[in-house]
Amino acid sequence: MSQNERKRAGVPTLKRLPLYLRLLKKMKEEGDEYASGTVVAKKLGLDPIVVRKDLAITGAVGRPRLGFPMDEIIDAIEEFLGWTNTSDAFLVGVGNLGRALLGYKGFDQHGIRIVAGFDANPMIVGKTIAGKNIHDITEIAALAKSKHVQIGILTVSPPFAQEVADAMVQVGIRAIWNFTPVTLNVPDYVILQREELASSLAVLSHRLLITND
Repeated sequence: MSQNERKRAGVPTLKRLPLYLRLLKKMKEEGDEYASGTVVAKKLGLDPIVVRKDLAITGAVGRPRLGFPMDEIIDAIEEFLGWTNTSDAFLVGVGNLGRALLGYKGFDQHGIRIVAGFDANPMIVGKTIAGKNIHDITEIAALAKSKHVQIGILTVSPPFAQEVADAMVQVGIRAIWNFTPVTLNVPDYVILQREELASSLAVLSHRLLITND
């Protein structure tokens, strides 16, 4: 698949594709050999037209009256998302959230492998958490060079977020997954994905408020 084809996918589509993938894998486990956009849409409560467009952008080809062969559509989504190749990542900030992410076993299925953690706390440095060695933050340059890591996961306290992001960029990190509430300033060539937990909580709270009215 060409880079131009991948660039056609908007953020909403990219966020929906993992939902389809999880459902399709479940359907496969239950014995289904084909999946149509209509069935996927019904199970997820989505617009069938949107689902069909999302699946079509992966390059998968459906069969008339049957839908997509299950293995083909699963492979197409994983290939489109880049999950068929695993990229190594560093995590900086081994607090409660950082520890939880280090222990999450689903990253390998989604194309990311955390190979090391970093922190400035001498009480944490030198330990092994969830099978990952925790290094002093000053070691990130040497390890990034030797391991050719290009993804950084940022879970530090907000006052240190920009400083650590700058350090990541300097050592060759080209994509930063930001779990802090800080709006980071990075060069244009660095891919920045921010997890806005407050926004998700706002949606949850608003929906709960409507339900209780």
